[in-house]
Amino acid sequence: MSALPPAESSGTHVERFTLDFRTHSTSLAEMRRSFDSWLVSAGVDDDVAYDLLLAVNEAVSNSVEHAYPPGADGRVLISAHLKADGTLCAVVSDDGRWRVPPAALSGRGRGLLLMRENVDQVVVDRTSRGTTVSLCRSPRTRRSEALDDRQDGHEVLVEERDTGVLVTVRGDVPAGTGAALRRSLLTAARGGAVPVVVDLGDLGDETAGAVHAVFAVADAASAAGNRVVVLARPDTPAWDALTASGVPHVADVVSPIG
Repeated sequence: MSALPPAESSGTHVERFTLDFRTHSTSLAEMRRSFDSWLVSAGVDDDVAYDLLLAVNEAVSNSVEHAYPPGADGRVLISAHLKADGTLCAVVSDDGRWRVPPAALSGRGRGLLLMRENVDQVVVDRTSRGTTVSLCRSPRTRRSEALDDRQDGHEVLVEERDTGVLVTVRGDVPAGTGAALRRSLLTAARGGAVPVVVDLGDLGDETAGAVHAVFAVADAASAAGNRVVVLARPDTPAWDALTASGVPHVADVVSPIG
């Protein structure tokens, strides 16, 4: 493992970090210590640093487990930089062949969920030459989001199946309760790694929060090579809101049978 010198610096804050991680000879503990040392030298807020460190650890673990055959000395490149506004971003890339976890529910697939739970942006780019995961965590406090974690007025039922998960949402989901539903959907879908069907057939008249939540899980599923199916009845507030907002471009919106 070799931690390269920072590409740029400003005052006492190191702005860039680069690490060449070898899957056969470098331990995750060594990687974490090296990255944590850089975070301290960069003066990153403890909460922001901890969240990104967890996400980077999961991204590197995915590359080690899924991109290369067991025992292979694969290469994973890790880079990170601190933006002027305090946003911390990292990129984890490999040149292996990353495999999407199976649809059947298991302990696999939680890495992508954990990444999405700890940072604000996760972008996965898979090509024949390898996989790149881009992660960003802003310095904003999460208190405002916590205040928006209400679930008043709606019910979420999760049914695990052999081929994925069925999530049924009942009642009103105004914008103020969308954060809670978004987290419920992302958790059920393991961050998008598990196929999910969202049943909005019994959604109430207030739909803004549900639409935002569906967009979030559809984006996560797309990054994992899946596509969300949304069940909604034509000529209902749910159907009208979904079609008007463009959800059919990112998910399959269909009418339930019966």
